[in-house]
Amino acid sequence: MNDLPPGVRWQLWIVAFGFFMQALDTTIVNTALPSMAKSLGVNPSQIHSVVVAYVLTVAVMLPASGWLADRVGVRNVFFTAIILFTFGSLCCAGASSLNELVLARIVQGVGGAMMVPVGRLTVMKIVPRAQYMAAMTMVTIPGQVGPLLGPALGGVLVEYASWHWIFLINIPVGIIGAVVTIRLMPNHTMPTGRFDLRGFLLLALGMATLTLALEGQHGTPLSDWLLVLFLVCGSGALLLYLRHAYGNPGALFTLSLFKTRTYAIGLLGSLCGRIGSGMLPFMTPVFLQLGLGFSPFHAGLMMVPMVLGSMGMKRIVVQVVNRFGYRKVLVASTLGLALLCLLFMGTAMLGWYALLPVLLFCQGMVNAMRFSSMNTLTLKDLPDDLASGGNSLLSMVMQLSMSIGVSIAGLLLGVFGHAAIAPDGGMLHQVFIYTYSSMALIIALPALVFLRVPNDATKNFAITRHKRNQP
Repeated sequence: MNDLPPGVRWQLWIVAFGFFMQALDTTIVNTALPSMAKSLGVNPSQIHSVVVAYVLTVAVMLPASGWLADRVGVRNVFFTAIILFTFGSLCCAGASSLNELVLARIVQGVGGAMMVPVGRLTVMKIVPRAQYMAAMTMVTIPGQVGPLLGPALGGVLVEYASWHWIFLINIPVGIIGAVVTIRLMPNHTMPTGRFDLRGFLLLALGMATLTLALEGQHGTPLSDWLLVLFLVCGSGALLLYLRHAYGNPGALFTLSLFKTRTYAIGLLGSLCGRIGSGMLPFMTPVFLQLGLGFSPFHAGLMMVPMVLGSMGMKRIVVQVVNRFGYRKVLVASTLGLALLCLLFMGTAMLGWYALLPVLLFCQGMVNAMRFSSMNTLTLKDLPDDLASGGNSLLSMVMQLSMSIGVSIAGLLLGVFGHAAIAPDGGMLHQVFIYTYSSMALIIALPALVFLRVPNDATKNFAITRHKRNQP
């Protein structure tokens, strides 16, 4: 039961490649923005449109990914996603103007929007539900590593080559991924009704305006009235969708999804939990550089223990959940992450820098356990006919919650830093103490949601490693 056929293992690695490509690209570009602006001869404030174009395209296309996968097949959609992402990368590297680069990023975004949710859906189709947690842990670890390696890798490529290489490195990986996908991945389909165009437009409008509002807080600042307009428009569109979906079996995301209790709790927990987790990758480098005076390179190296912690948890997360259950693991990991957040800040303030890698390693382990448990809890009990819609809705929640987390972290830093007019170390440290304390509270709050997780006696099965034949 614990073993998987070699073909299925290859399919899981294909999905993992897709997760890594998409996650790496979302962060690696940020490092190269100043070089792009200089090379293209534009104002640095304009170059943020390169990031917004990608994030906005992903947000708009996400709602349709599940329906497309059911209608056309997971292999065909995943293959198309890799091709579009790779072609978009090639166009980005060859862009000679800002407009060309933005258009190329839109093509990349269409591929990126389908890659991760369809990859997650593929895992649900090709492995038994009892092995779903182990399989998802395997394929999502590269996705967690990507954002941590992105800034450091982007810095190296920009410094020693040129910004074009942050896109060119996607091309050989994409070609290999496309070939292996079309040869090895099965093309699972599901019966579908007519495409819910009205629901899609409402969701696309809601996701687009909320994403613009959130991205505007840490990119090119929006005026207050435009920010309010986007927030009202986005929230209104999502409320109109709820009205549209109520009692409508043909809706893109039917509300019958929430009849599955673990899905409803898991989705709410993912929304709240990822807001807190989304703050840490943004705040940690800022704190290390501004609060402690680390160089950008040193701050980037400090993120490596977090990557190692995430990868180390991969082998034992299934056993931990089987031993203690989803409820205890999620509550403990949520409170543990909040405690580690405070310990990291306190240890740094005391000057005990040698302990920081240890705390970041533990933070990576706890985060990996939390993400794996949340994802599996949310999707594991969904019936097959609702799996695509539920998976796409989870992807939308993940996209928004991580952006909300970064925006709240920046807002906290701005609010507490507003009083720090004099740039003296004591006042600056006080700003980070208040910010980290608030972050710890936000990170801990989802434990109240996870306390409602029902007891589950179902055991998850690990995936055994292949052993070499002994001579």
